[in-house]
This record gives sequence, structure tokens and C-alpha cells, in this order.
Amino acid sequence: MESITSNLIKLLLLLLLYFLPCFHAKSPPTSTLPLPTKSGYLPVNPTTNSAMFYTFYDAQNPISPLTQTPLVIWLQGGPGCSSMIGNFLELGPWRLNCDKHLQLEPNLGAWNRIFGLLFLDNPIGTGFSIASSPKEIPTDQYSVAKHLFFAIRSFIELDPLFKSRSIYITGESYAGKYVPAIGYYILKKNAQLSESQGVNLRGVAIGNGLTDPVRQVATHAASAYFSGLINGKQKTQLEKAQLEAVKLIKEGNWSEATNARNRVLNMLQDMTGLATLYDLTRKVPYEFELVGEFLSSEGVKKALGANVSIAWEDCSDVVGEALHEDVMKSVKFMVELLVKKSKVLLYQGQFDLRDGVVSTEAWLKTMKWEGIDKFQAAERKVWKVKGELAGYVQKWGNLSHVVVSGAGHLVPADQSVNSQIMIEDWVLERGLFANEQEANPSSSSTGNGFYV
Repeated sequence: MESITSNLIKLLLLLLLYFLPCFHAKSPPTSTLPLPTKSGYLPVNPTTNSAMFYTFYDAQNPISPLTQTPLVIWLQGGPGCSSMIGNFLELGPWRLNCDKHLQLEPNLGAWNRIFGLLFLDNPIGTGFSIASSPKEIPTDQYSVAKHLFFAIRSFIELDPLFKSRSIYITGESYAGKYVPAIGYYILKKNAQLSESQGVNLRGVAIGNGLTDPVRQVATHAASAYFSGLINGKQKTQLEKAQLEAVKLIKEGNWSEATNARNRVLNMLQDMTGLATLYDLTRKVPYEFELVGEFLSSEGVKKALGANVSIAWEDCSDVVGEALHEDVMKSVKFMVELLVKKSKVLLYQGQFDLRDGVVSTEAWLKTMKWEGIDKFQAAERKVWKVKGELAGYVQKWGNLSHVVVSGAGHLVPADQSVNSQIMIEDWVLERGLFANEQEANPSSSSTGNGFYV
């Protein structure tokens, strides 16, 4: 009886989705409508009602049994920005088409093509997630990781098939801190738990991340100057502002350090006159408001399993304020442990001026890891997809660094298919991400990019 009721509910939801004009693109069959495999809320604390909203889409065309099909977890940045941005503008199975009245269209670059894909609105208070009290919203990365660990464990317990599946945690921007934090926390907790109780973490991937702010904030002037966006006088002015931020970080004056970084970014914005620092080539900013318009529908909320009383916003000011003093604290030491125990991928869109290539390379070369010298000496290979330039890949051991051509801060939004190929090749260790001893010289400059 329970199974019949469950199937009836799913059928009603499918019908609801079909008749929502924002949901369907050019009469899709009902079997392809964007209903998540699972969605709803995951507890983060056994003593409160706080919960993390999630949507999960299992693999569309898995190439291995589901028990062996990797699970990719996506965390948006911010702090306080909803992963529904990633879901509906970047790497989810369906993307909003801003030119066609908010219709959803199939995303050929979806990251759940051959993997399971889990979106989490993190921290609580973000997106559709629920914070039982503002005081429970995390103010540091330990608290963020503690909640994420509880939520991920709760998700794994939803289905026995999840327990054996390898997990890769990914994210962009401020998730450059979330991803290392939860990865580090998992490694520490796994050491205390039995194998059946732990989380099967195999790797972490950070896109355009803010990870080691003290070094990254010092790179903006150089990046803009050598991109031809500011002159020498402006470069000197920016460098002075950057030094002030670095000074405050070293003094441990975290709140003022965050304010100082904001001043640097505001100066850079004013000097360059760009539409957005997230992509120096864009004429208009990324259109996050489209997701808000889409998710304002009560029918859409119900279909996604979200609390209909919550007014979704792309980025929560409340969460941002809670983590204000955390912004300029480094988590580089967490990456240093992760690269010893799991795979690490760092990738950037070449046009990002906020958390771009130069800022990542600045902290990457200071890593305390026995393989860093060999990584620095490794060849930076040209990466091509179907014969066209897709970017550049540098790899040694567990560490990979990718520059994605033609992309800004939101790499999967700008280079959907290439980002899919990147993440698939990295997880499956093929193409330019193959282990050194397995690499095929004949394919050393070309990403796989094939479709199973």
C-alpha cells in the first residue's frame, strides 16, 4: 500500500511539473521532466529542527552498477549562496534558458551524466535550508563541516546502495573553504569510525575558490594590470589596499580584514568598469535572479520537496554576516592533508578576476606537501576537446590544476560540456588525468570527451 501511495504521489508531481510552463522545454516526454531522484531535508543536529535542503539526481547513463557509480556532491559559495544556482544555471540535468521565458532545457554538460549528483544548500539558513535559530548558523568552518558531515551521513542512510559508492565533494567560490573543511573533517572522523560508519571520500574539487585569502588578496592588482585593465598608478593604489588587508589578516583582525578585501574588490570594480569581476569578458553579470523567479513558484517548491513558506534568495545576508569573520581565514592546511589522503582538483575559468588563476597559483606553490616540487616541475599540457582548445592541465600525483578556456567564475555555466568532461576524466582518471604510469603519450594533449 505504501508503495502504491508513493508511486501515486510521484505521478501527481510529474503531472504538476508537466503543466508548469517554466518547467517544460518544447514538449518533453514526461519521463525526462526534471523531478529529482530524491529531494527534501537532511537533519544536521539531533537536538534541533535545523535541516539542510537537498536535491539528488542519480546517473542518467551509468557505466557501472549503481553500487559502484560515484556520487558527486556540489556546494555553492557565498558565503550563503544556494546550490540551486549550481543546479539550474550550471551543472544540473536541466538549465534555465533566460531567452525563453524561464523554460528548463536539458543540460548536455550535466554532471550527473554518468555520476550521481547531490546539491546541498549549505550552511543552514541558505536557500531552502532551515536554521531553527540564527544562533545555530555556523560562524566557522568547523561548524560548517560538522553540519555537512551529519547531513551527508543522513543522505547515505537513505538508500543501502549509497553506502558503497565513492564520494567526491565539489564546489566553487567560497566553497573553496567549505570543500576542504568537510573533506578534512571526514578524514578525521573516518579515523575514529568503523568503515561502515565512515564516508567513502575519494576526492575533492574546488572551482575558482577562496581558500588561502592572505595570498589570494595580494594578487588582484597584478592580475588586472597584466590583463590590461588598469595602469601602473592604479596598480600601485590597489597594492597599497591589498597590503592593508594582508596586515589585518596577520594581526588576526578578521572582521576588518574582510572589510579591507571588500574595499580592494570595490576599487578594482570602479577602476575597470567591468560588468562583473567574475568574468572580464561579460557584458552583463550572471543572471542569478532568474533562479529566484523560477523558485518563487509554490508548485516548483512542492515539486522539489522544499518548504513552501520559505522565500528563496540566491545569497543569504544573514549567513554572510554570520561568517563575516571567517572570510579571511585560510584552510590551506586542510588541502595539504587532503592531497596526501585523496585526490585534489583545483580549476579556474581563465577570465575570473576575483578568485582566478593567478590567485590560486599564489597559494598552491606554498603548499606543505612532499610532492609540491614535482608538481611545480610537471608539464602544463594543452587540453583539447574534439580538436578544440579547452584549457590547460597540470598534474602530478594526487594534485591536478586546470585552467578552463572561455570561462569565468562559474565554469560549468560558461563551459558546460567541457566542465563535464573535466570532472568525469578526473574522477575516472583518464585522459590527461590518468596516473603517470598509465598515461598514453598519444593522447597527452587531448581530453577524452567521449560520450558513453
